[in-house]
Amino acid sequence: MSGALLGFSIEITHLQVPFLNLMALITQRAGRVHVRVGGNSQENATLVSDLSNGKSIAKQSVDGGNPTDTPALLYTPEILYMLSNISGLVNTKWYLGVPLNDSSTFVVPSQNTIGNEPDLYARHGHRPATYSPYDYFGEFGQVVQAMQADVNTPVTNKLLAPSVATGDWTPEDVWNTNFIPAYMNNLAALTVEHYPNDNCAALYPGFGPPQDPQSVFPSYLTHASCKSIVAPYLNSSAIALAAGQPFVMFETNTASCGGFPGISDSFGAALWAVDYALQMGASDFSHALLHVGGQDVYYNPFTPPLTNQSKIHQWTIGPIFYSVLAVAETLGSSNHSQIIDLASNGDNDYTPGYAVYKNGTLARLALINFMTDPSGANDYTVTISVGGNALGQPSTTPSQIRLKYLLAPSVGEKFNITWAGQTFGGQFESDGRLRGAETMQTVDCDTTNNTCQVTVPAPGFALVFLSDGAFEESTPTSTHTFATTVTAAGEQKYSTTVDPSTLQTSNGHKGADGGHGSTSKGKHSGATAAGIYPSVVLLLAMLAGVGVLIRAVGNGWS
Repeated sequence: MSGALLGFSIEITHLQVPFLNLMALITQRAGRVHVRVGGNSQENATLVSDLSNGKSIAKQSVDGGNPTDTPALLYTPEILYMLSNISGLVNTKWYLGVPLNDSSTFVVPSQNTIGNEPDLYARHGHRPATYSPYDYFGEFGQVVQAMQADVNTPVTNKLLAPSVATGDWTPEDVWNTNFIPAYMNNLAALTVEHYPNDNCAALYPGFGPPQDPQSVFPSYLTHASCKSIVAPYLNSSAIALAAGQPFVMFETNTASCGGFPGISDSFGAALWAVDYALQMGASDFSHALLHVGGQDVYYNPFTPPLTNQSKIHQWTIGPIFYSVLAVAETLGSSNHSQIIDLASNGDNDYTPGYAVYKNGTLARLALINFMTDPSGANDYTVTISVGGNALGQPSTTPSQIRLKYLLAPSVGEKFNITWAGQTFGGQFESDGRLRGAETMQTVDCDTTNNTCQVTVPAPGFALVFLSDGAFEESTPTSTHTFATTVTAAGEQKYSTTVDPSTLQTSNGHKGADGGHGSTSKGKHSGATAAGIYPSVVLLLAMLAGVGVLIRAVGNGWS
């Protein structure tokens, strides 16, 4: 297993330079990163040769029968060129989604996942109510036959399936159709998708009353939660291992339908994601892909600004992205890591721990504290002893260990988060690069008693490196980054200077020579032309903002 355990599942979209910086951070730690392009958007996407005005992607009308309101998409080969170019800059491995929602118009794919959540096709009206795993088995076979008959598709063994949501079917329902042996020569991995909860009732009718996020939050702050999410897949991961197939959690996150406000975008979710990922790693998952949605999604690891704000705002990095970095360093880049759940502290629900071995030798420890207590009373101290008389083994406890911490003041924190002392900053503040100097702690061990002590703050995550080699494998000496702004020499954008004497005597609606300012280059404000002065516009904007906020709260939680 490698540090590339966690990757991303993104919808078909444009990708910008900060994405390169974020992926570079991961590849420097894990060696590579896996990204799936698909999801709900793949089922309504069509590849076309070109689009008007040189566009590479265009949204079409929303299918009224689609419960997630996902618009149909048209995209050109430029999107594929973009993905290829990204891989040329950072070691990104792509999974491409192929639509299977309409069995009358199968598209012959070049590779990768066939269909998205086929167990929900009947529920979403894409198939008859009688649609079963055996029907999916047959349709998958039709795609394979079409590939084999296409001279332009020489590679027919890179398919991933079945990507069931464990909703109306279980993975075993698909395995029981003889799916794996029938398509063994065409499969590159076995895939499932799962969210432990959903916030759909807050967005769509027919899901019952909305859930209260504050009541739900505690369920994300226990080790039992992560074990219960993974438990239904233990049989399937064993089946995949026996078949020699990677087992991939192809789409997951805190909750479907965009997640919960105050949970999915919190430090608590970051700790949960670390525990969840390591639990999957200990249960023979090869990869797990965190889903990335649109602007109004709470669980996003990263969110670009709106297109019309991209010159004044930067990206927002969610707490869960810190989890990806922490997990990457926990497992390292060697691709020879093994991980076990220590059931530490009597399998305490709030203080889980994992041991990571490299080629059979203990290399790192991963320690989590889900509790929040600024007093320090619920910090806990771990005493580490490697080998020794108690185990009937020679002691190999090091004389010194190194630590990195994932920290925030509380599990409810959204932006004041650091990994090894570095941060991405607040909302709209990141270009995809970590800020600040990396910090780590060195702890001298008790060589007489062969013990080392590590304190895990409440809340927090501690990564313990038990050797210099383990530390050096996980810690990049440098990270190649990419420029996110280009400004011509002498050009100044998005700033203004006001003569203090003019400001002192002004009533606020006229500047020098009667001109008016604007936040858009080459344009003038239309406020005064419409007979509305800037001070009034500001007041109206504030009132409108309050109105929107009240409606959002009312629609979401009343």
